[in-house]
Formats: sequence, C-alpha cells, structure tokens
Amino acid sequence: MLTYLKVKHKISVMDKIIDIHAHIYPEKIAKKAVESIGSFYGISMVGGNGTSENLIASGGKIGVEKYVVHSTATKPEQVESINNFICGECKLHGEFIGFATLHPDMTEEEIAKEVERVKGMGLHGIKLHPDFQRFFIDEDRAEKIYRQVEGKLPILFHTGDPRYDFSSPLRMSRVAKRHPNLISIGAHFGGYGRWDEVEVYKGLDNMFFDTSSTLFKLPGEQARKIIKMLGIEKFMFGVDFPMWEHDKELERFYGLRLSDSDNEKILYQNALRFLSLTGGNV
Repeated sequence: MLTYLKVKHKISVMDKIIDIHAHIYPEKIAKKAVESIGSFYGISMVGGNGTSENLIASGGKIGVEKYVVHSTATKPEQVESINNFICGECKLHGEFIGFATLHPDMTEEEIAKEVERVKGMGLHGIKLHPDFQRFFIDEDRAEKIYRQVEGKLPILFHTGDPRYDFSSPLRMSRVAKRHPNLISIGAHFGGYGRWDEVEVYKGLDNMFFDTSSTLFKLPGEQARKIIKMLGIEKFMFGVDFPMWEHDKELERFYGLRLSDSDNEKILYQNALRFLSLTGGNV
C-alpha cells in the first residue's frame, strides 16, 4: 500500500511502511496492561487499549503494511501463554509478524524447548525487556537465552532508561560483542534517554535499531547525527504502540527531514531486508 501524508512542515511524501515495534494484549487484560506501562514510564498512553484491532486501526491511518507484534513476560510462568496468544493473533491477522517472549529465570532446558516450539509455531524473533523483567542485559543469568537463540532468531531488546542500568548501551554492546551471531535490535535508537552513549555500537554488524519512543524527545539534529554515525541501513521505523499513535510518530519521523531515499530505507526497505532473514513473510 502506498500512503500519502501531508505533515506540519508541508512536505508531501509517498512511502510504504513496516512498523517494527508494536505491543498487543488480550482484550480482557489490555486496559490494565496499558495503564501499568503508562504508570511505569509516567507517560499518558495515547494509542488506545492495546488490542490487535486498535493497533490495526492506528496503523491504518498511515497505511502500515506489516507490524512486528510482541508482549513481555514478567514471570516465567507467563511465557507459554503469551507466546500462544501472539501466535494466535498472527494467524488471525496476516499483517502481523510475531516475536515471542522468554524470561531469564527459565532453565536453559526450558528456554531451548520454547525456542524450538515458537519457531515451529511460525514466530520470527524474541522480545526482551530487561527493565520490566529485572535483569541486567549482560549478566550471566541471561546468557542461557543468548546461547539458545543465537543463530536461530533475532532479539528485539528494550534498551536504555536513565533511571536504571539494566539495559544501557554499554551493556547491550557487550552482549553483541560476546555473541557475534546474535542478531539484535536495540530499541529506542539504541538506548532510551541515553543517546549520548550509543557510540559504543559503532562497528557492530549484528546490531540494528528502531525509532520507537525516541522522536518525541530526541532533538532532530542529534537523531540525524546518530543515524549517520551508526548507518542509515541499521534503522527501522517503530511506533511502540499503544504508547504512541502511528500518524503522530510518522509526523515526527518526517520532521527529521531526511532524504526521500533515506525515508524509504527506514520506513520500509531496511525492515523488509531484516525480516526476510527471519523468515517473516513481508
């Protein structure tokens, strides 16, 4: 689908779009889950109640073709049911590409079994949120996840938060260096609120980044410098629904005033290439 959108700076553009970062929840817990996340970050969630239907309605405003969808297990016993839910939603919605969840308090045997199970179910990656799951991204407890996932599935990591040190850019870079065959996305430009630290990712071929929950706060000049420093081919558009709405995030993205070619890469082509490596049908 080709989408035309006129934004406040009066540039008319035409782009295909993949959203690499979207959360969804079962309807019966969606409202509570969204309120909990908003409370954690002190942000008013504007994207609705976090159901698949609300995601599609929000993304439909800008013509999103595909969404990478996921949810995070805060306890090991939640992992299987969340992954079943994500798989079920992907079967219902052909525009969804599902990423599973894991938890560092699972045993390595449990992790290995679940990785094979979710691969067989047709899920195409893993989402980890060290701040929610309360583990340091480079600690020994998490190594069993990386050993079982490396070379099999990519991991989308929440990265950064000035209030905590669970997922700092330095810690994320250590994991990438230890596991060169682990393909990772560092969400939020590689470190929410810690963008002065992202230079540590330079030269790491196995690291990619998304734009989610960044452009409302990161000055455009700094964002452009980071993209240039780490490489335009490494960045993918993400909204972090239901934290934000798709049309507002796209407006912020276009506010960076990148070239049409760079817009196309971040909004679509980079994700298309990345997901093709995971078996995602785009």
